[in-house]
Amino acid sequence: MSLALNSKLIHGGVDGDETTGAVNIPVYQTSTYKQDGLGENRGWEYSRTGNPTRDALEKLIAELEGGKYGLAFASGLAAINTVLSLFKSGDKLIVSDNIYGGTFRILDNVFSNFGITYKIVDTSDLAQVEAAIDEEVKAIYVESPANPLLTVTDIEAVSKISRQYGKLLIVDNTFLTPYLQRPIELGADIVIHSGTKYLGGHSDTVSGMVVVNDKAIADRLYYLQNAIGGVLAPWDSFLVIRGIKTLGVRMDRHVANAGKIADWLENSGYVSRVYYPGLKSDPGYEVQKKQADGAGAMISFVLDEKYDYKKFFKSLKLITLAESLGGVESLVCHPASMTHAAIPVEIRKEVGIVDELIRFSVGIEDADDLIADLEQAIKASAR
Repeated sequence: MSLALNSKLIHGGVDGDETTGAVNIPVYQTSTYKQDGLGENRGWEYSRTGNPTRDALEKLIAELEGGKYGLAFASGLAAINTVLSLFKSGDKLIVSDNIYGGTFRILDNVFSNFGITYKIVDTSDLAQVEAAIDEEVKAIYVESPANPLLTVTDIEAVSKISRQYGKLLIVDNTFLTPYLQRPIELGADIVIHSGTKYLGGHSDTVSGMVVVNDKAIADRLYYLQNAIGGVLAPWDSFLVIRGIKTLGVRMDRHVANAGKIADWLENSGYVSRVYYPGLKSDPGYEVQKKQADGAGAMISFVLDEKYDYKKFFKSLKLITLAESLGGVESLVCHPASMTHAAIPVEIRKEVGIVDELIRFSVGIEDADDLIADLEQAIKASAR
C-alpha cells in the first residue's frame, strides 16, 4: 500500500525481520558471510561490499527522498568524498558561496591535487549560475539552505539550467532532511546528507547518505563506495534507522522552536542581522515556502557590536557550545573559528561569515527556556 511520509519514516525500507518477526532490523555485526560454494553466496559476501543492516538504511533513505538508490557512509564527508570521486582531472564544479567548511576543505585541499577545480557562485542568483557554466563545469553543487548563512537556492530553477547544459545537480539536503525538502523531486541528480545531524538526531553516531535516481550514476557510486571503503558500520546503521523513526515528531518541534526564537531575535534589539528563511524579511522566504515544507531549525545571527561574542559563548547555561547540529539538544557554534575555519578569511568576510556570526542549531527543549538562556547570555556579554 502507498504510505504517507510519516508512516514511511517508521515502516519504509525494510520493515522488521521476516525470519524472527522482530519489529526492528537486526544488527548484522559480521565482517564476512559463509558461501555455499565457489561463486555461490546468499546475497552477501563481505560487509564492506554489503551488509543487511546498512542495506535496510540505504533502502529507507532512498524511499524517503523519492529516489531509487541509496548509499550509506561512515560520515557526511565520506559521502561527499565518494560523490566527488565521480569526477576526473580537468573537471570543474560550481559550488554555493556559503557551504559547509569541510566541503570547501576537501575541494580546496584534496581534490585540487587531482586537477578538479571549483568556482564559488551565489547559487541563489540564477544569472550567476548560468554565467559560470563552461565546458569544464561538470556539476553544480548546492546547499539550500546553505551553511551557515541559510541562503536559499531555487533548486528546481537550477535543475532546469543544469539539464539545459548537460550538467549534474548535487544538493546537500542535511539542514532540511527529506521530511521538509526532497531535492530529487525538484530535479536534483544526487542528494547528500550528513546523517550525523537530523537523521540520527541524537548526537550519538556519525554517518553520511547519498541518494540518486539514475542507475548509471548509482552503479558508479556503488563501485566507488566499495572501492574507497568508507562505509557505515552495522551498529551505526541501526542507530540512524532508529533515529529516522522519530524524525517527523522531532522536526515538527525543532521547526516550531526555531520560528519562535527567530521572531524573538529579530525583534530583540540584541542582534544586527538574523538569517532564517522562515522569516518574511528573509530574502529566501518565498523560494523556501515554494520548495520545502518548512524552514528548518538552523538560525544564524550577528550579535550587535555592543556585545562581546566570546563572552556570549562563555555565558550560556542551557545551550551548548559545540560542533555539529541537528540533535535534540540545542547547540551553538562560531563558524569563523569552528565549522568554517578552513575557508580563507577574505572569502569568509566577503560572503558574510564575520566574527560576530553565531550559528544556532535549535533543539527540542522548551522554547521559552532557550530564549531566556540567549537573553541572559547576551546581557552578560555587554561590553
